Amino acid sequence: MSKKINKTAMDAQEAEKRLDDLRGQITRHAHQYYVLDDPLISDGEYDRLFRELLELEEQFPELVTPDSPSLRVGGEPLDAFAEAAHDVPMLSLDNVFDAQELLSFEEKIQRYLQTTVQPTYLAEPKLDGLAVELIYENGLLIQGSTRGNGLVGENITAQLQTVQVIPLRLAAKEGKQEGAIPEKLAVRGEVFLPRKAFLQLNEQRAEQGEALFANPRNAAAGSLRQLDPKVTASRSLNFYVYGVADTEATPCADLEELFSWLGQLGFPVNPLIKFCRTLAEVEAQYQYLQTIRHELEYEIDGMVIKVADFALQQRLGNTTRAPRWATAWKFPATQATTVMTGVDFQVGRTGAITPVALLEPVEVEGVIVRRASLHNQDEIERKGLMIGDTVLIQRAGDVIPEIVKPITEQRTGEEQPLVFPSQCPICDAPLQRPEGEAITRCVSLLCPAQQLQRMIYFVGKAGLDIDGFGRKNVEQLMEVGLIQEIPDIFRLPKEQLAILDGWGEKSAEKLLLAIAEAKHPTLSRFIGALGIRYVGEMTSELLTRHFSSLDDLLAAKKDDLLAVEASVSRRQ
Repeated sequence: MSKKINKTAMDAQEAEKRLDDLRGQITRHAHQYYVLDDPLISDGEYDRLFRELLELEEQFPELVTPDSPSLRVGGEPLDAFAEAAHDVPMLSLDNVFDAQELLSFEEKIQRYLQTTVQPTYLAEPKLDGLAVELIYENGLLIQGSTRGNGLVGENITAQLQTVQVIPLRLAAKEGKQEGAIPEKLAVRGEVFLPRKAFLQLNEQRAEQGEALFANPRNAAAGSLRQLDPKVTASRSLNFYVYGVADTEATPCADLEELFSWLGQLGFPVNPLIKFCRTLAEVEAQYQYLQTIRHELEYEIDGMVIKVADFALQQRLGNTTRAPRWATAWKFPATQATTVMTGVDFQVGRTGAITPVALLEPVEVEGVIVRRASLHNQDEIERKGLMIGDTVLIQRAGDVIPEIVKPITEQRTGEEQPLVFPSQCPICDAPLQRPEGEAITRCVSLLCPAQQLQRMIYFVGKAGLDIDGFGRKNVEQLMEVGLIQEIPDIFRLPKEQLAILDGWGEKSAEKLLLAIAEAKHPTLSRFIGALGIRYVGEMTSELLTRHFSSLDDLLAAKKDDLLAVEASVSRRQ
């Protein structure tokens, strides 16, 4: 939280100079964030700059300029899409950073309304995605657009139509007034990319040598700004509604009624929204969301708090950039700095070599982080990393955090080059990197690391999903020689299994029963479980549509496979 500017400690000339600097910085960073989707600083740093600007302008109102970022609500839209004007501006949100500032938010509301009555609040997760507006006429989606600068956004109707959960036509509830569809309705919500889809997308981009998305928000924005809607359709985007442009266009008196009504019309409503009667309930919900945030299927970076009653919202109104009846309470920053002490080169089931940074332990969001993904050789070279670097790390939806960049200003000259190996770190076989690919691979199919990973994949959730057959069990059974290849799984001897350390009659019987239940998977699931390079869930399904049995598939010639749309060219 920034400190209150002391007017007596700064004269007008100093304030003017500082304001000029702040306006320049904020304008540049707003362009990077809103227009280019490539932020150069964290949200926390941007918020601190903006707060200092607002406080200085409050102390020196005579220095407010017509082009001040405080009078704007974002950046300019790109030229690649047609413009789409918002009849009602899509405003930004002010922020609070702790419980005391939340109390100040309520006190300002009470002073403005000249009452001591505590309003009912809506508390909802602040999704880390892209805000959009959907316009419906007589129930039909006619336009979808980004927020843009708040007044004018980008027309991305064709892209939004590919998001499966967005209704193309509203669902009328005949005979019920609360379900009636207005002639025109502008709905607002957040498009986001779930964590799983984000990880899969970055894996595909790494395979293809493309730049990785830094986080799910950038990935969602980049997916919606694809000129080809087919690309957008392939990205597994999701959407939650959070409001409407004009509450008077609805039959509702407050947000509780509104979300019920919008749900009836077919819009997805976040099940984690909560209506709170006191600030204590608001604080409890904030703590709850902070506790479960990493268990959610999507990224959130805080909580939005809104006065629920529409009549009170109308009385409170807006400032030039934000509503007085709403605020955002962001979570603490998720980035940290530490030292990269080395690199562990891991071998995957297809021989892919994945570098993982070894870090001096550092706490990020209550979790001690010791390792971070480096993805591939190109990413290492692009970021210019060296062993011994002080690095900025972040949790970006991944189980293993990633390194954002080295802090080169803190280099001492003792850092060592990060050299990518030429031989497999497990079996010493040569490593190869095919032309045009980003991934370096071990070429030996007999590599013990590959065999282990293939076995783990086969029995895991992405494979046959054999209950109770986890990584530790696979490692133990391979170590004692009970399994060496996939067919061995289906002929495990109960007697030898039961006498292993940590096992017994009952646990052996339980595993063998689970294996027996997994013996007859669908053909597509079996093909996918084999973990063949480039053959993921979609390609497995396509293959089974063209080949009725495993024998037919094994007998297929190259031309037969090429005839299957995307079975070779689409990499999973």
